[in-house]
Amino acid sequence: MQDISGLIHKIKHGLDTQVSLARLRRHRTLADAAAGRIVLITGASSGIGRVAAAKLGAVGATVLLVARRADELEQAVAEIEARGGRAVAYPCDLTDFDALDAMAAKVLADHGHVDILVNNAGRSIRRTLDQSYDRFHDYERTMRLNYFAAVRLILAFAPAMRAGGDGQIINILSLANLYGGPGYAAYVASKAALDSLSTSLQAETHTENLRFTSIYLPLVRTDMITANPVYQQATANALTPEEGGQIICDAIIDRPRRLAPVMGRVTALLDSVLPERADSIRSARFQHGM
Repeated sequence: MQDISGLIHKIKHGLDTQVSLARLRRHRTLADAAAGRIVLITGASSGIGRVAAAKLGAVGATVLLVARRADELEQAVAEIEARGGRAVAYPCDLTDFDALDAMAAKVLADHGHVDILVNNAGRSIRRTLDQSYDRFHDYERTMRLNYFAAVRLILAFAPAMRAGGDGQIINILSLANLYGGPGYAAYVASKAALDSLSTSLQAETHTENLRFTSIYLPLVRTDMITANPVYQQATANALTPEEGGQIICDAIIDRPRRLAPVMGRVTALLDSVLPERADSIRSARFQHGM
């Protein structure tokens, strides 16, 4: 079997290196970037979304937490408020578009606008082609949360961002969008759709100070990977929720167009120049159980 643990360690190190270099060059802090601003984070009841919310609340941002689990959201709000921050919970099943639209309308009624939108909520699924012939619904439900829910939120909050001449939309994607993800076709395709959408919308809004940021995260040690026996072997080298949450905060400080390990960028370049070779590498890893 391919040493997935070692590979993930290299990827993680590459992302750490890029973020560290950005930190050395920067001239402002998270407080400079977020204090007094309204930040909405989906998938904020646990994992990297909850960590990022806590960090942002600690520096003076008003953090709006969105997820299905109301009890956990309220716990997160209480933790932020106990440290002197301001947070509001908006429980919502983002796959219920009527509920999503109502939540977005309430956010705008309560706050007037959102300065930073973090599309972090996501659904992952591992199912190969031969296991998927009669499971079209897997693709539908994955696209519904990972892509269409994010699109509805972008459409809801972008008008005020554009009118104000400022804003940031951060999309949490997967490193598999650069490497390829055999076995995860539905998941990777849904994230790729969001990435492509952002590329087009960034071109339309390039002169408006509205920044679309794509973060290509490697494996993160969250509940999403617990059901995957392959990835359970690699959790020691996966990003912790603390590290993943800090990367979101780094993206808010630096406002990069894309944030990804150098190794991932090189692989994407190889894929564009030598796709057959890239396909053979992906296939070999897939055949060996990655």
